[in-house]
Parts: sequence; structure tokens; C-alpha cells
Amino acid sequence: MSTVVVAKKAGQVCIAADSLTSFGDLKLNSKYDAAHDKILRHDENYLGIVGSAAHQLVMESVLSSKKVAKHKIDIDFSSRLAIFETFRALHPVLKEKYFLNAKDEDDDPYESTQIDALIANPFGIFGVHSLREVTEYKRFWAIGSGAEYALGAMFAVYENAATAEEIAMAGVAAGAEFNNASAMPLSSYSVDLQQLKSVAGQD
Repeated sequence: MSTVVVAKKAGQVCIAADSLTSFGDLKLNSKYDAAHDKILRHDENYLGIVGSAAHQLVMESVLSSKKVAKHKIDIDFSSRLAIFETFRALHPVLKEKYFLNAKDEDDDPYESTQIDALIANPFGIFGVHSLREVTEYKRFWAIGSGAEYALGAMFAVYENAATAEEIAMAGVAAGAEFNNASAMPLSSYSVDLQQLKSVAGQD
């Protein structure tokens, strides 16, 4: 698994991730992996995906401009609803063209995409989960096997941190320190928010 985090503060958002890929007991770290950056860029959006190592390559392929045009998918990550609609449109493509095994638990109400991801862009920070649930976060969040450690670290530093990047880096560092499926170095990307929404209590 991984430690992938997003944070939002002082007019910026940041996404960060560790660099370790693991296959059971086998570890592939950044010294051996030529593509160890777990964060995918699409236009002004940055995505961090956890789960199967195949997910990132699949998403790189499906989000390429020619593939998007071919499948007539409008890629829009600007809001919670837009992200939901994008992943809803992607789901049949993942099944038909990329051979996604959508079966998860028999009692799940919907087919699973098998993907959990965080998104950072000028519109905010978001999470997408396997049944295409989408959450918009106000401060920070983490996914992957190191998420619990990352969340604790980000909570501890949030109030005194000056930047979103500082918060995100603390989260990944904690995941890499205490989770055996995460390791340094990390990669991080920061983006200026296009606008700060006037929501009560938002930082």
C-alpha cells in the first residue's frame, strides 16, 4: 500500500505521497523503481492513487488526451459532483477496455472501481473511494496503509504549520516512519487555490 495525503491552508493545497511499492513481502523502493512517483498529473489536477500498482498506469492511459477524446469522457475534477460524474463515466471504460474486475463484496450496493484516490487542484482537496463516493475536505486527509499515522501527524501540526506543504510532509513522514508498506523519499506538489469559498469555519 502507500501513504498519500492532501492538505489545504493559507490559500494553497498540497498533495504528497511516499515512494515505496510493495508486492506482499517484496519491496520495490525508489532506488530500483524508475517510476516511483505515485502522484499523477492531469492538466491542473494532481491525483494520488492507492491499491493495486496497476491503477496508476491504467489511469495514466485512460486520462491521456487521445483516450479521453476517443471515449468521449468529459474529465472534470472541479467539484464533488463533477468528480463523481467523471468517475461514473470512467467506470464502464475501466470495465470494458481495461478489464477491471468490478466485483467486491456480494452485499455492496454498487459495483466497485477498486480505486481509492486523493485529488488536489485549484478548486480544493477531494477523496474518491471505491464505490465512487466523493468527499471534499476542508483541512487535510490521508489514504493508504499509513493513513492513520499520517492523520495523527497532520492533526498535530495543522494549527502551527505555515503552509499546506508543511502539513502534507509531516503526514507522509509519519506514514513512512511507522507503516511497513510506506517509505521515503516523498514527492509533493502544491497548487494555489483559485478561490477560497466562504464557508463558515473554513480555514
